[in-house]
Amino acid sequence: MMTRRDKKHETEKVLDVDASMQGTLIFKDSVNLRINGTFEGVLNTKGSLMIGEQAVVNADITGESIIIAGRVNGNITALKDLKLISPARVIGDIKSPLLSIAEGAIFDGTSRMLDKANDRADNAMTPDDLAKYLEIETNLVYEWASSGRLPGTKDGNAWRFERTKIDEWVAQGKIK
Repeated sequence: MMTRRDKKHETEKVLDVDASMQGTLIFKDSVNLRINGTFEGVLNTKGSLMIGEQAVVNADITGESIIIAGRVNGNITALKDLKLISPARVIGDIKSPLLSIAEGAIFDGTSRMLDKANDRADNAMTPDDLAKYLEIETNLVYEWASSGRLPGTKDGNAWRFERTKIDEWVAQGKIK
C-alpha cells in the first residue's frame, strides 16, 4: 500500500541538468526537469520544465508547464502554461493556452493561444509539423492534402491536420 508520503516522493522526480547535451530528450513520465547548461536538439517533457538563467537551449520544446529564464532559440509548445521571466530571451514561435511574459524578458516570434478544450497542442498540426512528424518533405504534405489522400481541413489558405486522424491514416497503411 502506497502512503501519502510515498506518493509525494514519487511525483517529485527531479532531473537537474547542468551540462552540455545534444540530441533528443523525451520524457513519457512526469518529471521536474531543470536545465542550467546548454542543450541542442529536441525536448519533449511531461511535468514541469525550468530553463535556468545560465542555460542556452537551441531546440524545439514541447512540455506541460514551462518556465524560461535563460536563452531559447526554437519553437515552444506548452500544453498547460508558459512563463518567460527576466532575463529570458526567446526566439521562436510559441503555442500555449496560458502565456505570461514578465518585465525584462524578451520574446521575438509569434504566439498562438490554444484553447484547451478544442485545440489541443498535441493534436493540431500545421503542414510543417506534419512533414516533420511523418519525416517527409512539406511539399508532399500539400500535394497529398490537395488531392484528398491525406486527412486534413483547409481554413482559407491554411491546412490543419489532427494528429489522431493522421495516426489512424498511418495505421491503415495509406502512407506510401
